[in-house]
Amino acid sequence: MTLTPVPRIPLPYALRYVVDPVGTFEAARRRYGPVFRMDFPGFPPEVFVTTAELAEQVYATDASGGRAGEIRRQFLEPLVGRHSLLTLDHAPWWRHRRLISPPLHGRAIARWRAEIAGIAAAEIARWPLNTPFALRDRMQDITLEVILRLVFGVRDTRRLDRLRGAVAELIDAAGAWSLLLMPPRPRDWLLAAPVPRRVPFLPTTRFARVREAVDELLYDEIARRRAAIDPDATDVLSLLLAARDEDGQGMSDQELRDELITLLVAGHETTATGLAWAFERLLRNRPVLDRLTAELAAGEDETYLDAVVKETLRSRPVVYDVPRLLDAPLRLGGHELEAGWMASPLIMLIHRDPEVFPEPGAFRPERFLGPDAARAGKAWMPFGGGRRYCVGAQLALMEMRVIIREVLAAVELSAVDPAPEKPRVRHVTLVPSKRTRVVARPVRSGRSRSAAPSRVV
Repeated sequence: MTLTPVPRIPLPYALRYVVDPVGTFEAARRRYGPVFRMDFPGFPPEVFVTTAELAEQVYATDASGGRAGEIRRQFLEPLVGRHSLLTLDHAPWWRHRRLISPPLHGRAIARWRAEIAGIAAAEIARWPLNTPFALRDRMQDITLEVILRLVFGVRDTRRLDRLRGAVAELIDAAGAWSLLLMPPRPRDWLLAAPVPRRVPFLPTTRFARVREAVDELLYDEIARRRAAIDPDATDVLSLLLAARDEDGQGMSDQELRDELITLLVAGHETTATGLAWAFERLLRNRPVLDRLTAELAAGEDETYLDAVVKETLRSRPVVYDVPRLLDAPLRLGGHELEAGWMASPLIMLIHRDPEVFPEPGAFRPERFLGPDAARAGKAWMPFGGGRRYCVGAQLALMEMRVIIREVLAAVELSAVDPAPEKPRVRHVTLVPSKRTRVVARPVRSGRSRSAAPSRVV
């Protein structure tokens, strides 16, 4: 087979994706085909693939010639550390994966369902009525509470209050564009050197200060829990404290800290964004919302709810690509990618492949029901694929189902603006451009909301 060079997109064209990510990449696919290359300053050439079949070939490199961790270390290590599933590769990654997977398995997290519902109900009771607000922000309150209580296992009221504030500020500081766009070497120097650490207006100064505050709280929590192991505890931190690898070794304090921050980063904002997109889509597709509301009110099983969640993450994937750094050349779609390049399944376009998802712009949960469900499922990859499939995927999906049910039972939402909210790039995710602006009203059945309960601890 004759191999041809990968089509290369000019940088000014590529930079449009910050403003219109979906439109930019769709235009690139129409012009260059299912495989194309973009070069970003300071990074290796990145080759995007836009079909499920090509994506599977990239995922297959996880077994030998693909390193997702090394790519992420450049921009994530200051936040999640060097002992994170997001930044590790090969044997160290596999060790952590085996230790972390059991506490996040479907059977392990099923016991959390009622507590997640309680957390959601308590937060929803605080939502303002008859006045516009950003739903994504409120969803972040819910998902943060889930992480702090069920993953970190913090129950003390004062500790929860301190962590809520510190963690929220850390996520905000880490997401500043001035920090994200800073080249790794000067950024790392600014974070480590004592003189720039005293310059208050630098984004690295604020980030370092907040990171230290969160670390102090987490290391104190880890020490307290090591000193008084609770054999009946079901939170992730307690289970990780007890976990041992094949050599009988557990995780160090540093490893535990890094993985807790990883679960926070991967499971807080991303799940909240998925929930915001779910209601952004539902409120602009009334037949789907009406059917879902009626089925839940009638006590039907969650088959249609599950399809709604899947269609949300298909039509509005939160993470738009999942790159691998290649250790060896890779042949893809008649092209050869060189060792040292990045190969990236472009989830946002894989989910809009009309060969698999006819009329991809339409919101149709029925795609995941009936005879076409199996084919749709093979091309559905909001959590990536291969060995590095997101370890928290089952928790995220359960959270979405539980929280959507709680919202629909408590309030009726309407969109402030009937026009769809466009995807906007934030960090490495796609968020609703207006943070899903809604108005909440009491349910029509006449049930009134009780006074907002105090936080359950």
